[in-house]
Formats: sequence, C-alpha cells, structure tokens
Amino acid sequence: MDCAAVSCVCFAQASCSTMASGNPFYDDLRNKPEVIDPPESEDLVEIVSESSVNDPAQIALKPNLTVSSSVRELLECPVCLNAMYPPIHQCSNGHTLCSGCKPRVHNRCPTCRHELGNIRCLALEKVAASLELPCKYQSYGCMGIYPYYSKLKHESQCIFRPYNCPYAGSECTVMGDIPYLVAHLKDDHKVDMHNGSTFNHRYVKQNPHEVENATWMLTYFCLHFEAFQLGMAPVYIAFLRFMGDDNESKNYSYSLEVGGNGRKMSWQGVPRSIRDSHKKVRDSFDGLIIQRNMALFFSGGDRKELKLRVTGRIWKEQ
Repeated sequence: MDCAAVSCVCFAQASCSTMASGNPFYDDLRNKPEVIDPPESEDLVEIVSESSVNDPAQIALKPNLTVSSSVRELLECPVCLNAMYPPIHQCSNGHTLCSGCKPRVHNRCPTCRHELGNIRCLALEKVAASLELPCKYQSYGCMGIYPYYSKLKHESQCIFRPYNCPYAGSECTVMGDIPYLVAHLKDDHKVDMHNGSTFNHRYVKQNPHEVENATWMLTYFCLHFEAFQLGMAPVYIAFLRFMGDDNESKNYSYSLEVGGNGRKMSWQGVPRSIRDSHKKVRDSFDGLIIQRNMALFFSGGDRKELKLRVTGRIWKEQ
C-alpha cells in the first residue's frame, strides 16, 4: 500500500515504565549483514526458561565476573563483526569465521585466503559456552548476567531494550527510552503535545488527494491519521499507539469518532504498543477506517476540501 498521509498526536495521561579494517573485501560483506540464530545444541547451550529470559531477578548477578576484551575479540567474526555461534569454522591456519559468512567468502579464509574446508573450532565453541555476560542494554536498566548462548535471545526480548521513534511522517532512525523519545518528538518532529484523556483534533487539507502523514501526542499515546489505498479504494485510517510495551498497552482502551452532516462513525479498540511499527498496525487495519468519499461528505461544503474532526478518549480498564 502506498502511504499518502499519516498524523500522529501524543497525549499525556498515564505513567509508562522506561525504557574498520580498511579491507574492501570485508567492507563489502559487512554491507550485507546476516543475523544468525543462537544454537540449540543441548551440549553447548545452558537452558534458560522462557520466564527467566526477561527476568533479571532470576539471573544471578556476578559483579566480579569479567570477560577480557581479547576473549570477546576471539568470538567476533572478522567479516561481519558479529558474535559467532556454532558451528564456528576455521581454516588450516586457525583463523575463524562464523557460519553465516562462510558461503559468502566462497569457502576461502578472508584472513589468509586458504581454503576453509569443513573444520569446526570446537575449542572456541566450548570457551563461548563457559562465558556469562551482561545484557547490552545494561545502561537502560537491565542488570542480568546471561550465558553466552542465551544472551542474544534475551536481548531480542529484553524489556529494557530501547524503542524506535514512533513518528510516522519520516523514516526516523532515533532510538531511546520513553522519556527521551517524548522529548525527541516534541523538539525534533515538532509534534503537538496534549495532556488529558480526551482529544479533539481537526485535520484540514485543501487537496484531499495530497494528505500528508500526521502525528499528535497525548502523553503517553500517539494518535495517527493517514491516507492510503485499500485495494483500489482511497481511504483514511486513524489509530492509537501506546508508548510502552504490549503487556502495558493491553490495560487501556480507547474510542475514536468522526462525523458531520448529522452522521458519525465510531471505533473502540485497544492501543497497540510502539513495539509494533506504524506500518504493521496500519496494514492490519486495526483502527477507524473511513472511505475518502465518506470523509468528504463529513467535511461538508462542496466536498473538495478535507475538513475532518477526530475526537476520542482513553481510559484504563479496571
């Protein structure tokens, strides 16, 4: 679907928990990174229950544990610079390489150019299995220590991992915790900020075919309004996202209403977390969808100018 317009408003209503080698051969490969899943071999992986993956309290803190930088460098693939997981390959000279990069170097060691063959570096795999490391989101508040082969899975689900900027009007790459993103939306994207649990926003556009993305904020919620194509039909969609995790967003409900000329349309739903991208929510049609001709009817007049008022409220379920 081609996005024609998006609007996001943030509202303040409820508290939210926070959040070079110089070798052109290497550089070309690093431009095409691959993510390798952690191994599932029972003889190398310490099993961590699902409940403990995101519960630092269940992971014993070991403040005296240190892993030297030299050990970490040994476990770093020289091509993609990511941490290596079994099978870790090595050439006859002992140079190592991750399994994801092996086919990309055409079975040639990127360090000495010797043929790689099918030699596994079992010693390094066992060294990795003996390590325990802090979560990379320690600076955001995660204090857990995790086995090397469980750390990657934990970090993909860590409740302290930063959020992506929820602004829908551009491909913003900023990440951070919630307080940082609220300030970022206000200062950098100039998003309108409102307090309270109700909202009343008027969207006016002279040419309804050129509606731009729009975002408003009701602390800690973002209201999005966007025009896009639903099949061959031009439509608008309005929906709310919560600036926090999914388990928190489910505690809230919201309603939206648009209307005019004695008619109205309404929607009630549960705000989605900003962990879900704006595009994912839009493409799931989880919001109030208004056909363009109906929106122009609500706008009144000669129906050539879009004048649509979106109202609604947010409440916490008991």
